[in-house]
Amino acid sequence: MKKKNTDKRRHVVAWINKAEWDQVLEYLYSKDCVLQKYALHRISAWKGRYAHTTPIAVENTADLVRCQILDNSGKLEADDLVLLYGTALVRFVNSMTERLQKKVAQPLRRLASQLKIPEWIVNLRHEITHRKLPTLKWCRKGCQFVLEWLQQEYWSRQLVGGLNNDWDSASDGEEGEELQKQENELIDRQKEVETYKTTRELLISYEKEQFQTFEELTGGDQQKRVWPAPSADMSWILAQIKHFALESSETLIDVLLEDGFLVPTVEQLESLGVDVSDNADPTAPCLPRVFLRFWLPLLRLLTSPLLVHLLLEKMFQELKQQSGESNTHSCYYLAAWISELLLCNITRSEYHYETKIEKKARIRDRIFTNRIHLKCQQFLSACLDTPCLASPHLLKQILDDMDHPFPVDTQQKLLRLCSIYTQGPPSESHPSQELSGQTIYTLESLHERLSRSKRPATGQRPKAGCGPTGGLPGRTEAGQEQLSADVLAERARELQGSPWQVCTDKVQWSSFPLGKVPGQSEDPSFLMVENYSTITVFDQQGAIESASHHNVHMGVPPPLRANDGSLWTHSDVSKLKAGLQLF
Repeated sequence: MKKKNTDKRRHVVAWINKAEWDQVLEYLYSKDCVLQKYALHRISAWKGRYAHTTPIAVENTADLVRCQILDNSGKLEADDLVLLYGTALVRFVNSMTERLQKKVAQPLRRLASQLKIPEWIVNLRHEITHRKLPTLKWCRKGCQFVLEWLQQEYWSRQLVGGLNNDWDSASDGEEGEELQKQENELIDRQKEVETYKTTRELLISYEKEQFQTFEELTGGDQQKRVWPAPSADMSWILAQIKHFALESSETLIDVLLEDGFLVPTVEQLESLGVDVSDNADPTAPCLPRVFLRFWLPLLRLLTSPLLVHLLLEKMFQELKQQSGESNTHSCYYLAAWISELLLCNITRSEYHYETKIEKKARIRDRIFTNRIHLKCQQFLSACLDTPCLASPHLLKQILDDMDHPFPVDTQQKLLRLCSIYTQGPPSESHPSQELSGQTIYTLESLHERLSRSKRPATGQRPKAGCGPTGGLPGRTEAGQEQLSADVLAERARELQGSPWQVCTDKVQWSSFPLGKVPGQSEDPSFLMVENYSTITVFDQQGAIESASHHNVHMGVPPPLRANDGSLWTHSDVSKLKAGLQLF
């Protein structure tokens, strides 16, 4: 029995011995194209022996190294290399995450995080598959990172663990079970693909019906007219969508957030009469009313608290991804939908005094009217984790909707920091907060504060004696200091008998560092005077104290001293002063 178990743990490999495996590993990660080609030939031989059970890590490593060899050869154009790298990276992410998929499909980002694959690699795969192809620089960077990841997570572990089979296909004793599992997973994936296609077809049918209804709104302003009740076809479509919302809500919301649905295309906006040339404010996104009414019948099916939470969560996730890709159009409409959902949940004080007609007009364009207890802390973190131009606006709405709001001062600071981080306009400050009390966060704020403080008030003239012709020093256009005769005479009296004199030459002081004068040498003793005397710190302290007593007798209050809680004792300070002398 023991022998049988030992035989079951045995695994047939394609390489001759461990020396061949070590040689292939060394050649793959060398910078020599000749050695790398030899390693690829050996892997091709392994694949011939393995048939369809070649370890996926070995195949991915070979594909990526082959891309580097063709890149270094200089025979391919940049576009060809992007396609080559893209294929290898997509195969890597798909093959690695496919092993972790369960009955219910999991997001690639979650599966990749379990394998310690960073999110930007998954985003790179997403761009290659669904969006605009990335640049060759990013493809090379992704290839280099994946090769290092494979070396650390597969090749190095094989060296330590003695060529284990964790990354290989099923062993001989488990082949039947593994094949059955793969077959079940394939069936589940096919069901998910069919659900996705059906959901997309239903949403396209919904759009066609709505566009047809919009065209029938002839006469007057189409954007201001009330949409009629759903037709029989539309009612059937909404019933099917409601059924999918109960069974596959995540799939429905994922399809809704794709381009062409809740994120409209330019052609769709033009068909609805929306002026796409109108420069909307990205810091306060707002949906066109006609576009909101276009989707209202469907969105009112998703007004349960669980679906609203899921919709907001998915929107924040998509907004984070689109903001990272600098897709301003998608970011604007995603932020506008988030703002619209949050606005439906905010109860304002002025609503209590509105008339029935005003209330009816207000709730006509609302997705839902009953307040939902949102997870504001979760959405607050999601908003701060998604920096974009609309983040301060969304943050303000979340703070207003909180059941237990933060203090007003904390809200102001949070909004201010968010505005600074997103490089957007400053948020509205509290009415009682004046300019003098504002905290300086950036250099621009400091310049603004200084310019306002120097600017004279309205109707106030500058004080007499200030400026180039007054008693205080001014500046000429050349940057030189222009002094009056009284100031020059006063300075001459103060410096009488001193080795120092005021420089009257025209010198561009801005070109000299602080503490350096024209013609000064590098010798530190250059500025020393010929005759000088020394005085101890204790003697200087005595002179200061006598001057202080003299000021007290003359009616001048002594200088205030702050109790800063110093950790040094009086004896320690005395020891320090004993060794100091002043020139």
